[in-house]
Amino acid sequence: MSWDIFVQDFPQEAKTISDIPKDFRPRSLGERSAIIERIRAVVPASDFSDPSWGVIDGDGWSIEVNMGDEKECRSFAFHVRGGDGPVGVVEAILQDLGLRAVDSGTGDFFVGGSEALDSFRKWRAYRDQVAGENST
Repeated sequence: MSWDIFVQDFPQEAKTISDIPKDFRPRSLGERSAIIERIRAVVPASDFSDPSWGVIDGDGWSIEVNMGDEKECRSFAFHVRGGDGPVGVVEAILQDLGLRAVDSGTGDFFVGGSEALDSFRKWRAYRDQVAGENST
């Protein structure tokens, strides 16, 4: 199981998911290769030997980056596992890219800092309750 963060073009004026106009159509995020280069600039050790599915490993944590197969990227997802370290990495990548994302734990926009860390910790507690302690 993973804590999932879904990235796409969201209107900057929307404060919550429910503020997104029903007729809103997200734009492309750009070429997948350009996004991968930007992620690598933030996290040089990231592995995109498979451009559709990147991996970022840290000490006791990992992030899989599901980029999809298309050259033009309309969205992508982070699949986060492990300790607290990856929360700051996700935040740094989103800030560098200037993109917004949905936090699957809250069902609303990803907010960095202590709010994101709190969401991740709540997700882990839920996972442990449902799947058993120390599940990955």
